[in-house]
Amino acid sequence: MMNGGAVDPTAVPAPWELLQPVRAIALALEAAGIAPSAVDADGRRLSTGYVVRRAEPSGATHRSGLPEVMARVEWLGPPGSRASHEQGDALQQCTQALGRLGWAALEYRDSRRHRWLEVEPAS
Repeated sequence: MMNGGAVDPTAVPAPWELLQPVRAIALALEAAGIAPSAVDADGRRLSTGYVVRRAEPSGATHRSGLPEVMARVEWLGPPGSRASHEQGDALQQCTQALGRLGWAALEYRDSRRHRWLEVEPAS
């Protein structure tokens, strides 16, 4: 499951991770002990944590020859939670965990001050 051809196989995403970045990033965050958010059957958010989604494709090609696909990581919680106040620190923790495994994360903020990460394999 690791990238056995690399000098440090944990420092770069494995080929399967490049094909399934949302799953790979979620597994990496879970392994780092960062809690995922959860929703009930009706889609109501029950707990505060990370959410990983596929981001818009960039059209670029990774050095592996595979199409480069980015993922979006958000920190979300139920209404009334402190998720919006925790975003900065929580996303920084996500960035550090992903960086150790060969992912590059850039933080963005929209006009309503909502923050998220765009994550892609590090070059």
